[in-house]
This record gives sequence, C-alpha cells and structure tokens, in this order.
Amino acid sequence: MVIRDSFHSAGTPLQGSSHVSSSMNDSGSGSGASGNAALALAPLLRVFLGTELPVRFEFWDGSGVGPLGGIGTVRVNSVDAVRRMLWSPGELGVARAFVAGDLTLEGDLFAILRVLHDSAPHDLRKMGLRGLPSIMDAARRLGAIGAPLPAPNEECRPSGRIHSLGRDAKVISHHYDVGNEFYRLFLGLRMTYSCARFVGETTSLEEAQDAKHELICRKLGLDQHPGARLLDVGCGWGSMAIHAARYHQANVVGVALSSEQVEHARERVQAAGLDDHIEIRLKDYRELRGERFDAISSIGMFEHVGTSAMARYFETLQNLLGPTGRLLNHAISTPGGSELGRRTFIGRYVFPDGELLDVGEVILAMQRAGFEVRDVESLREHYAKTLRAWVANLEDHWDQAVALVGLHRSNIWRLYMAASANGFDDGGLSVHQVLGVVPGPNGDSGMPATRAGWS
Repeated sequence: MVIRDSFHSAGTPLQGSSHVSSSMNDSGSGSGASGNAALALAPLLRVFLGTELPVRFEFWDGSGVGPLGGIGTVRVNSVDAVRRMLWSPGELGVARAFVAGDLTLEGDLFAILRVLHDSAPHDLRKMGLRGLPSIMDAARRLGAIGAPLPAPNEECRPSGRIHSLGRDAKVISHHYDVGNEFYRLFLGLRMTYSCARFVGETTSLEEAQDAKHELICRKLGLDQHPGARLLDVGCGWGSMAIHAARYHQANVVGVALSSEQVEHARERVQAAGLDDHIEIRLKDYRELRGERFDAISSIGMFEHVGTSAMARYFETLQNLLGPTGRLLNHAISTPGGSELGRRTFIGRYVFPDGELLDVGEVILAMQRAGFEVRDVESLREHYAKTLRAWVANLEDHWDQAVALVGLHRSNIWRLYMAASANGFDDGGLSVHQVLGVVPGPNGDSGMPATRAGWS
C-alpha cells in the first residue's frame, strides 16, 4: 500500500497568476460576457496561492496564466471545475474536478506535483472556505452557478462503524478489487504492492521485491528454522507466502479481505507447486482463533488499522504467537500521525478510512501488547524508488490501463503514486519495519546477537 496524506500534498492544481493571456475570443464556452476564464479566475487563484505561479494554467476557452515553456501545465478543461469548488470548497472540490477530468496535468508529473506541494496552503479546507466569496464571484462571471454536480463514480463513502469487520471489508474491496490485470501492469511480475529494497544501483524492481521478502524472512528467523509456521497478514497476491515457502520451506497461512487478491494468490500458489505449504484464506485477521504460529509478517496492511484499533491489532497478533515468536510490522508512517479525512482526495478515492501512524506510537503499542521490540529500520528512500518504477510501468502501459479500469481510475492511481514518491523523497512520509518478539521463559528472546545475518 502507498499513500499521500492530503490532496494538496499531491499538488493542488490552483496557483496564483503572474502572466495572463487569452484567445481572441472572450466568449468561449462558459466564459460569460465579462471576460475570459483566466481573468475571471485570477482573484480566486490569488486567494489560494498569491501571485507567483510556478507552472502554466490553461483554461477551456483558450486563455491561460503563468509561464510558458516551464515544467508543465495544469489544464482546467471545464467550467464545471468551478462549480465543484463552489459546492465543496477546498480539497474535496478540487479532487472531484480532477477525477472527473475537469482538471488534468501535463508535463513532468513529479516536478509539477513538487512545486505545487511546496506552494500549496497547509490546510486547503480552511483556504477553500476563506476563498468562497472569490469562488462565488468567479462562478457568477463564468455562468457556473447551478445545482451541485454528481460525484464521480470512483468516490467511496463507507457507512457503518469505522474499522468494523464489514466496513473494513468494503473499503479494502474499493481499493483492491479493481482487477488483477490492472495491478499487474504497474506492479510487475512479483505482484507485490509494498516497498521494495534496492540493494544495488542496477537492481531491478523484481530483484528488489525479492530482496525485501528475503530480508523479512531473515528478520523473522525463517532461514534458521525450516518448516516454521508463518502467518502473513494482508497477504495480497501471495508473494511473501510464496517466497517464504519456496526458499525457507515455511508453512504459510495468508489472510486477506480482497476476494480478487485471494483468488489470484491461490492460482499463483498452485502454479508454483506449493499447495502443500501455503493456505490462502479470505478472512480478517481478527477472526483467527485457536491457532499458533512461529512468526507473523504484516506488510503494507497496517495503514488500514488506525489508532482506534491498533491496540487490539497487536494484542491479537501477540496471542497467535508462541514464546520467542516474532512479528515483523512493515508500514508507512509519518511524524505525528495523519488521519486521511473523509473530505480528502486520498480518503474519498484511494484509501477510505486509512491512517498513517507515528512509528513511535507503533513501538509503544507493540510493547504494551507484550512484544519486546528488537529492531526498527526505515526504507524511506527505497519506497520513493519503488513508486517511480510503478509510475513508469503504468505510463508504459497506459492504453491498457485505461482499457481495463477507465481513464478516471488510471488517473487516480498515477497521481497518488507520483505524489507519494515525492512524499518519501522529502521525508514527509516514511516506511518502517518494526520487529518484535514474544519473550520466552526467563526472558529468552531467541534473537541473534547481531544483524549480521540480515543483510
């Protein structure tokens, strides 16, 4: 799983104007009699981001603001973008306009998102409310006053008690049950949707994913205990389970909530000839009862757990381990933590109910649940490189992606992965592997004396 904590961090396509140009025709589609779109929207842009414009903005009537020949262009393709912001001031309105195609980005995607992120207001929701008079004025001048437009079909607004079994299953399905072939286009042959580990300059994405899985196996001690029983929580398409069984003879139970992932994971296990070593279940980890494991891996699913369920999560996993059993929790983190609100791009379109936790809080919760924390490692730079590889794969297979899931969803994935890469680059996001062990008799940990065997 990858995530960026707010849409303005993904680069909000609004910016102040330093240069205004227009087509000869001021009465272009929806522009109104008062002038072209660029002139009508200039006050609104200034409310949001002042007068300096790092990228070009061009509008549906041919008018534009900002420097020519720069790193890229934000295109406002329809007056509907203004109407969406009028009814949902701030981030949600901008998100809906982007998903609906009213806003598009052209040029160096990573560079555009970087400069927009650096210039965007910290709290776009508050700025949106403050800018409501300017939005109203622009909407009036452009003929955009009218009933609210329907939200794009890709929007998710889950109901029920947050982090209940039923609600969690729904939000997981929203993100993951969009077609295995779509994911294969950008994840590559390993079908692994979490941070890889690039051990050399020429390491391929597939090799880096193998290296990540091997690192986890060694941290869990699977290389020292052939035949150990491993639980893989949020097993995805089965890559960790297959690696552990193939190279360390582990007996693996993988659990996941995505029916499409589980179906494909079972097919991969069968094709690998590992049916005797791997069982993939469509099940919530909270439903596991009366079983014991030697080790547990949780890779890229903890972001769905949230603060309110974190204590139960670690207590549940601790109860599934015997003495000296180990847990490897691999998850995205951010200093101070970050809830992905219901009115954000990520919260509505990518990971509903998602939450990033501070690694310090994670360590404390593990200790309270009875784990002795033995190792903490950040792979932040590796995730930035992983995401750039995924974006490149998606762009290389763009026509296929659009044919499989549509333009809107393809745009959502491209934007959130590129924005997340920038977040890992600048340190706003990180990813940590936290290794805990259940103490045995007399405090025995069963841990090696050094990290020497993990590299």
